[in-house]
Amino acid sequence: MNHSTNDSDFNLQNPTLRAFIEVAPDSHFPIQNLPFGIFRTQETDARVGVRIGDYVLDLAALAEEGYFEDLGIDESVFYENFLNELIAQGKNQTRALRNRIGFLLQKGSDLEKKIEEKPELLYHISAVEMQLPVRIGDYTDFYSSIEHATNVGKMFRPDGEPLLPNWRHLPVGYHGRASSIVVSGTDIYRPKGQTKPNEQEPPIFGESKQLDFELEMAFIIGKDTNLGENITTEQADDYIFGLVLFNDWSARDIQKWEYVPLGPFLAKNFASSISAWVVTLDALEPFRTASPKQEPDILDYLKCEQNYSFDINLEVSIKTNIAVDETTICRTNFKYMYWNMAQQLAHHTVNGCNVRVGDMLASGTISGSEADSFGSMLELTWRGTKPLKMSDGTERKFIEDGDTVIMRGFGEYEGVRVGFGEVTGKILPAKK
Repeated sequence: MNHSTNDSDFNLQNPTLRAFIEVAPDSHFPIQNLPFGIFRTQETDARVGVRIGDYVLDLAALAEEGYFEDLGIDESVFYENFLNELIAQGKNQTRALRNRIGFLLQKGSDLEKKIEEKPELLYHISAVEMQLPVRIGDYTDFYSSIEHATNVGKMFRPDGEPLLPNWRHLPVGYHGRASSIVVSGTDIYRPKGQTKPNEQEPPIFGESKQLDFELEMAFIIGKDTNLGENITTEQADDYIFGLVLFNDWSARDIQKWEYVPLGPFLAKNFASSISAWVVTLDALEPFRTASPKQEPDILDYLKCEQNYSFDINLEVSIKTNIAVDETTICRTNFKYMYWNMAQQLAHHTVNGCNVRVGDMLASGTISGSEADSFGSMLELTWRGTKPLKMSDGTERKFIEDGDTVIMRGFGEYEGVRVGFGEVTGKILPAKK
């Protein structure tokens, strides 16, 4: 079947486009988005899908119908358990694939007729189980919100400067672990470790009493480099495939005792949660915006010619075990980040560190300037001194067993929302 069309010029950013599949006005997944993910059903093994409204298109099944045969893509990648092999086909191929899917989703298309004959090409989201979207080789976490870094500095160094001398000169980050990054909906066990609740007494071992979330975004590397090579800010677009929501769970009491001199360890490596759908950089193009002014002047390798911040609305809610309704506790925006993704990637590789397809780089906690825009419980409750009221009448200083943390994010232009859905995680008691 020859599906070669004029879709190479197809403009998915057109806000007037509508799919033949009904999409609610407030959906994060209109035809302008079309994010990639990995799903499985009772009938199929894990494979690549694309989200449209409340439905998932089975790309392996569409490939079998011949819809992608002229795109130069190895169609075996649609049967993989991760997106890595598809991403590695190259941005020209994945962009052409996304355009083809958008073209086929228009009303009156051949695909609309085909789905009437073969409804198994399309699954309702309630009928699928989402999987971790990428095989994450390496993971780096940054510390790039000036509001967050300033708040933490004020708490932990009340008699000194909130920001350390290097902070305004480079994107501070550390290399973390990838093994415990999990997909949205995965339960998280309360971590255990050493803490030092009394300065005059030795440390103790036990469950963390100050479990926290960190509201972050993370981007996924879409192209390999070799050892010794670096990526400039101008080249960053070529190396960033897409983004997910990222909850970097944190045990604040464990962190306080262990982090000097090398930074967090057990306080972070027990779990991080990501959203299931990878939103491409192409889909986020309408939300590019200027970054905050950086002072003093930064070194040349960190300067950006184009806008590399993104206007993405973010929020965090908590649903307790007994509450009917969730309680929204934070509203902020990705555009507040002092150091942007291009600068993070340029700094990460300026020493010749190589990156690989599927590597994940997280932004660090995203906080705004207002008290209700802080991206962690540490800040929202100011180390537990200002508890938050939940919808069931209880209070929270930190996250308790049975609590579910829900993060959402979306951009909006001309009445179109392009979003990430949500990333959720429920806290279970520590394993004995």
